[in-house]
Amino acid sequence: MDISDWRRKIDDIDRRLVRLLNERAQCVLEIGKIKHQQGLPITESRREDEVLRHAVEVSHGPMDGDAIRRVFEGILRESRDVQEKLFEQTDRNPAKKTEQQT
Repeated sequence: MDISDWRRKIDDIDRRLVRLLNERAQCVLEIGKIKHQQGLPITESRREDEVLRHAVEVSHGPMDGDAIRRVFEGILRESRDVQEKLFEQTDRNPAKKTEQQT
């Protein structure tokens, strides 16, 4: 394979990564709805530690554990942001709050 073949492969992987990140974000939204309904906080340090630990454990390179940890720290930061926006939107819009409670 030449460089253009490798770049096409990377482009395909990037498309799949974006799809998976958005699928993960949809799960995060659903969890956020449950947290909001139950009055739970967005941040759960124990769960975040568990996610980071698991990501490092399942990685077998060539990215080292620190690199995987940094990537997942970014994913977790964006996940919290998704839930914060949901909480803000729900708190501003009583119709959405009622919708989520049904």
